[in-house]
Amino acid sequence: MGDNPMRRILVGIKRVVDYNVRVRVKADGNGVAVDGVKMSINPFDEIALEEALRIRERGAADEVVVASLGTTECQQQLRTALAMGADRALWVDTSAVPSGPLGLEPLTIARALLALVRREQPLMVILGKQAIDEDNSQTGPMLAALWDRPQATFASKIELSGERAKVLREVDAGLQTLEVELPAVFTTDLRLNEPRYVKLPDIMKAKKKPLDTIPLSSLEVDARPRIKPVRFEPPPQRQKGIRVSDAGELVAALRQKGLL
Repeated sequence: MGDNPMRRILVGIKRVVDYNVRVRVKADGNGVAVDGVKMSINPFDEIALEEALRIRERGAADEVVVASLGTTECQQQLRTALAMGADRALWVDTSAVPSGPLGLEPLTIARALLALVRREQPLMVILGKQAIDEDNSQTGPMLAALWDRPQATFASKIELSGERAKVLREVDAGLQTLEVELPAVFTTDLRLNEPRYVKLPDIMKAKKKPLDTIPLSSLEVDARPRIKPVRFEPPPQRQKGIRVSDAGELVAALRQKGLL
């Protein structure tokens, strides 16, 4: 941890279309329609922030800092994070960076977060396992690789003990327990916790908490896009189901459709 005595947790959050909103593809197939649509903190990032707050409340950390990359609008989500209980917020302003339909790519975000890590010297970096808009699950692992520090992804339980953390993670085969040395990168799964409800007094207090603006250009990050989207299409409309009278009829219907 170097000479920095502060036990700090850095949490990355992303502004996304609210998960309750029905997403629509633009008529020209060039992206998702977001004009006039409710935007929120990515749900997995809310879980990441909640875990950081609980760790601080248990006395295992001194400060929780949230960070987000985006244009002016993402300050709204940073203020929500401050209302949840974060101590400070870092807004990496990307207004001067041309943004395509995919926005900033995971590698660009990971490089920007690395610059913040070097500035803040956190004990932990906690991110959501994925963003619900693109489902890449890439930023956390990329940051760990660039930082050359351990990672524990898809965490459903995190226990700290001194300079180490024990993590229960969900994998295809079941549950896996890892022990990693801090500092490290963690990404959160759905069952890690349930984020707290933000109350009006907390929203008012959040307006007085510090929110620092950092131009992306000042971080010397290469933001050139490397992925070119070809076309956006909505999923095919779900077909009407059929009703069967018993298991035998169900098996016959599945065989007829080539599903058995």
